[in-house]
Amino acid sequence: MVRPGYDLAVALVRVNGVPVGKVTVGVSPSGAIDARELREAVLHDLAAEISVERVRQSLLGADAYAPVATSATVVICTRERPDDLRRCLGAVTSLPDDGQEILVVDNRPETDATRAVAAEFPTVRYVREDRRGVNAARNRAFAEARGAVLAFVDDDAVVDAAWLRELAAPFADPEVMCVNGLTMPLELETPAQELFETLTGFSRRGFHGRQFHWPPQDPLHVSPTGAGANMALRRSALDIVGPFDLALGPGTPSESGDENEFYSRVLRAGYRIIYQPRAVNWHRHRRTPEELRRVMYGYGVGVYAFWTRAFLDGEWGVLRHAWGWFRHDQGPNLVRTLVRPGRATEHRLQRAELIGCIQGPFKYLKARAMARADG
Repeated sequence: MVRPGYDLAVALVRVNGVPVGKVTVGVSPSGAIDARELREAVLHDLAAEISVERVRQSLLGADAYAPVATSATVVICTRERPDDLRRCLGAVTSLPDDGQEILVVDNRPETDATRAVAAEFPTVRYVREDRRGVNAARNRAFAEARGAVLAFVDDDAVVDAAWLRELAAPFADPEVMCVNGLTMPLELETPAQELFETLTGFSRRGFHGRQFHWPPQDPLHVSPTGAGANMALRRSALDIVGPFDLALGPGTPSESGDENEFYSRVLRAGYRIIYQPRAVNWHRHRRTPEELRRVMYGYGVGVYAFWTRAFLDGEWGVLRHAWGWFRHDQGPNLVRTLVRPGRATEHRLQRAELIGCIQGPFKYLKARAMARADG
């Protein structure tokens, strides 16, 4: 049952806890989902995936991961979103107790709201970081954390019960420097949230685990590897590849591009990144059209900000990537959404992203100057 008033529901399908896909089913006016319709949808869309997973488990066992073998710190970097943070901490503090530490990093706060929410949870440690941007908060987390692995979750996300164990397990391989999990939508309450999930939702990375290394993975194209909303890194990462760039990410003029730039350096250093869809969390997408437009604009800014940094470091291949993205992706999408009826909203979003791309290099230079001024 779901709350009355919904026409459709999205269901995550798992086999003994392992995600294999998602299906969309109808909901009755009373909030009921017809069991036969759900079963038919699952078998129609995911029969092959379910069969493969059952065979895998029959050969290897369901192998639910044991408690985290290495020490871990769960990190929530946040700024002035107390309601989201409270929901996030409610889930994080309910994880199985494997001795993990929970750290809230309050970035450039204007009020005491974040500190007050953190104080509601006795096992949570609060740290204030006054340098601007999520990357400043992440760098501070590495300085403060006691765990050998830092597991980052966005403040507007909720984690599954097995999230930390699944995210930490691949670090048994010393060549793994980063693990990213599967992020599903926490809610699809508004057209803007539905459109985000359709156009650029985190779950589009899929339900099959993958590993990335260079070569063949291009360090200038790392978006398939995962996102910082559901990310774990070794504490030694900053010693090996350097700190997060303070001129990238939310809280700076660059707006995003933060984790992609860092993943690029991880690959260049010869380490692997794992995409682990068994580590599930649920993200609350932006609810209004203006918030969604701003997200898409920020993505455009961030990609070109990241590429600007790479270009300044001598990566001439950035020019090829920029042209290829416009020629094969952005340009055709702009035309498609312009000429097809009913696609005006998508066209505005594509245009916002392109405007962000054009402004990205200038935004990065501005952010870099501000970071130097902050010290």
